[in-house]
Amino acid sequence: MAFTARILLLGSGELGREFVISAKRLGCHVVACDAYAGAPAMQLSDDFEVFSMLDADRLRAAIEKHRPDFIVPEVEAIRTEVLAEVEAEGFTVVPSARATMMTMNRDRIREVAAVDLGLRTSRYRYAENLEEVIEGAGFTGFPCVIKPVMSSSGKGQSTVRSAADLEAAWTYAVANMRGDRRRVIVEEFIDFDYEITLLTIRSRDGVHFCPPIGHRQERGDYQESWQPAAMSQSAIDDAQHMARSVVDDLGGYGIFGVEFFVKGEEVIFSELSPRPHDTGMVTLISQNLSQFDLHARAILNLPIPAIRMAGAAASAVILADRDSDGLAYEGLADALAVPGGETDVRIFAKPTSRPYRRMGVALALAGSTDEARRLAAEAAAKVRIIYGA
Repeated sequence: MAFTARILLLGSGELGREFVISAKRLGCHVVACDAYAGAPAMQLSDDFEVFSMLDADRLRAAIEKHRPDFIVPEVEAIRTEVLAEVEAEGFTVVPSARATMMTMNRDRIREVAAVDLGLRTSRYRYAENLEEVIEGAGFTGFPCVIKPVMSSSGKGQSTVRSAADLEAAWTYAVANMRGDRRRVIVEEFIDFDYEITLLTIRSRDGVHFCPPIGHRQERGDYQESWQPAAMSQSAIDDAQHMARSVVDDLGGYGIFGVEFFVKGEEVIFSELSPRPHDTGMVTLISQNLSQFDLHARAILNLPIPAIRMAGAAASAVILADRDSDGLAYEGLADALAVPGGETDVRIFAKPTSRPYRRMGVALALAGSTDEARRLAAEAAAKVRIIYGA
């Protein structure tokens, strides 16, 4: 392939920002797209476009204007039918138009995993109204989890412990779903020991895996992650086998964030994102190549070397607690000088804040994952957001 490759990035958040850095290092020309100006990835890109990814006409117009070598989605809510159309016309969608269509909606990727591939998943039903939610809960039993088939970062998800809470859960899911599909998945609550993300790279020379990443969520959203997650080799083998099965079925090249529940030695498929994963921010400090570097290499048909860890590592998010359109940050020197290991900070440079919005992430290396988690949390706590700056 002749460089410079042209990339149209659909979605320009913090994950897109780090991907732009990796792609630019490899000589790419990046056009960043998002629904608002000044999004994190736009600040570092060669060009940008402002429009909703759900606007089919604007999406097609951007593709025809820039004629990219690669169309790289960073968000779930996209008019995937447009991606399928332009792929048929000869454009390359990463990892593929089918993958973006299957994974934009939880029901479609669940059918691939559970029905087509026969992987172990939770028991589940779909619902498009409250009556079907009630029927679904009758099938799964209580507690159960209700979440939109299309959302991101856990938005609209809730755990329901009795029939009296089903209506509120349905209302919450509908209010927080993305796109225009009023559909939820009602699934069995898995009393898992822990959950992991297995970053899986599909490239032209085969399938590669990063060491498993453990993570913790609040309000359905990632709060911290650590690598490597403690798993038996048998459980790792099972997770890799399932991840390989799913990404090979979806096709294309790039990184996939494959999520699993683990209970004892049993590994249960949960979800998949065909792009870098928020829990994978830890790879910015943990590996010789971050998930963003690996995504760029796989897309560009460049070699994937052995993935080596620098040591036990962790990440902890830096959250806003209010709405503001004027922001500054203090405490970076203190965060970078936490004793006991190595710490780093990424500020996402989002132009506005709202309660619980991720504004940055603290990273740490240490002698153990427990120590790395402690250091990352301490570093994150030292970064103070100044509102109205």
